[in-house]
Amino acid sequence: MQHAKSLIWVALGLATSIALGGDWLDRQPKPGNENIVLYGNVDIREVELAFRQAGRLATLAVEEGDAVEPGQGLAELDAQPFRDALAAAEAGERQARAELEKLRRGYRPQEIAEAEQAVRQAEAALEYAAGELGRQGAVVGSGATTRHSYDLARSARDQAAAQMAAARAVWAMRKEGYRHEDIAIAEAKLAGAEAAVAQAKTALADTRLTAPAKAIVLARVREAGSMVNASAPVYTLSLRDPVYVRAYVGEPQLGRAVPGTEVAVLSDSSGKVYRGRIGFVSPRAEFTPKSVETTELRTDLVYRLRIVVANADQGLRQGMPVTVRIGGGAEGR
Repeated sequence: MQHAKSLIWVALGLATSIALGGDWLDRQPKPGNENIVLYGNVDIREVELAFRQAGRLATLAVEEGDAVEPGQGLAELDAQPFRDALAAAEAGERQARAELEKLRRGYRPQEIAEAEQAVRQAEAALEYAAGELGRQGAVVGSGATTRHSYDLARSARDQAAAQMAAARAVWAMRKEGYRHEDIAIAEAKLAGAEAAVAQAKTALADTRLTAPAKAIVLARVREAGSMVNASAPVYTLSLRDPVYVRAYVGEPQLGRAVPGTEVAVLSDSSGKVYRGRIGFVSPRAEFTPKSVETTELRTDLVYRLRIVVANADQGLRQGMPVTVRIGGGAEGR
């Protein structure tokens, strides 16, 4: 009997151990559900603003630290030289347009009538010269006129005929108008003049420097009155949107860090949790940068991530170290 009781107590003990062991296993983190903790830095893009034209800097409207909006005016060049260039280009365009219009309309009616009258005058001169040649030819054989006079009359008739042909050609040309090639040349000149006007307008518009996006002024490089060359920076801006985080993930954790995965971004300077989403995973492995802290050896190969922060504010600044959490507990600290 005592032996049977002992067996019963052993069986109860085994059952209790199995139950407790199963409960302990259920409470262990399941593979793939544990948090992944990464370390990275805030990466905010910067823009160096410059004029496309050279000139004298007339005004600057903002200071370092100012917040600017898209399209807000930041600086202006002295625009008078560019206005003068535009006026000269517009005058050249008007001249080219008038020349083309003149060629397209052809000759004036008065010019055509003048050519017609020249033809009639040439016809009359030819008729007279032909009659004089006939009279000289009729009497040259009888000796009433000399052979020299006859030759002069024939020459006069030939000249009158040539002048009449020339007058008729001028009349026909004026009625037909200008050559198509001349009109094509005038059209090309007008197109060049229009391009010069467009270029001058662009240059005048480029005397005003505007903000390309929401940003913070990091640096004011020049001051009013300075002469600046084209492409010389005047302001440096830090864009307020988008804000990225550059982090690195090891190969064993790469399957959890896929594009589109939501993450939590935390900084040491505040208790706010920023929402982010993985937007890019580098297809190429690289050695861990020295500026990145991980629990792996620094010689391990990692993959670069670019995380887009959805609710970024002034609490995230360029180069700030942050912690990135991927997984079920990402929303907590």
